[in-house]
Amino acid sequence: MSCPVNFKSEKIVMKISRFFYLVLFLFFLGGTPGIASPGPTEDLKPTLQGMIDILCDPAFSGNEKRDVRREKIMDVVSRGFDFREMSKLVLGRTWRKIDSQQREYFEQLFTRLLENAYIGKLEKYTGQEIIYKDERIKGKKAAVSTVVQSVGTPPLPVTYVMTKTSSGWQVYDINIEGVSLLRNYREQFKSILRKEKFDGLIKVLEDKNTYFDGEATK
Repeated sequence: MSCPVNFKSEKIVMKISRFFYLVLFLFFLGGTPGIASPGPTEDLKPTLQGMIDILCDPAFSGNEKRDVRREKIMDVVSRGFDFREMSKLVLGRTWRKIDSQQREYFEQLFTRLLENAYIGKLEKYTGQEIIYKDERIKGKKAAVSTVVQSVGTPPLPVTYVMTKTSSGWQVYDINIEGVSLLRNYREQFKSILRKEKFDGLIKVLEDKNTYFDGEATK
C-alpha cells in the first residue's frame, strides 16, 4: 500500500527552499540583508578622535616632541585619508604624464605639505573637541561638516570631503574656514607647472617643507 502524499508538508518545504535561495541571491548581490554599511561620519570619527587624543596627550606636547607627535598622528590619519587620490587630483593631467617613481615622490612631498597645513593648524588649538554638525551624501561622494572647539580660541570650521571606496569612506579634500586645500593647491600648482614644469614644482614643494620644518624648531 502506498503512503498518502502530504501536500501541506511539500508546500512548506517549497517555501523554505525559495526563502533559502532568495537569501543566497541577496547575499551575493550586495551582502547580508538588513545590515547597513557605516556612513561617512561613522568612518571619519575614529580617525579624527585618534588624532585629537594624540594632540591632547601631554606625553606628546611641545615643539621638542613635534616629530614623534606628527609621526603618530600621520599613522592614524593615513587610515582615513586617501593621499594618493589627493595627489592625483591636485596634479590633474600631469599625473598621467609622470612615471611611478615620480608619482611616489610627489605624493610623499604633497602629503608632508598637507601635514604642515592641516595638522599644523590644529596644533595651535588646546583642549580640542570636534563637534559634528552635518553630513551630506550624493552617490559615492559625501561632505562631513565639523567645528573644532578649543579653550581661548574661536571655533574652527572644517569640512571633510569624502569618497566611498572598497575599504569604506575616505577623505580626499579638506575645507578649512571655507577654503578647499585641494582647490587652493591645484591653482598654485597649475601656475608653477606652466612656468617651471614638474621639476620646478618638486623644487617648490621641497623648499616649502624645509621652511615649515625650520619654523617648527624656532
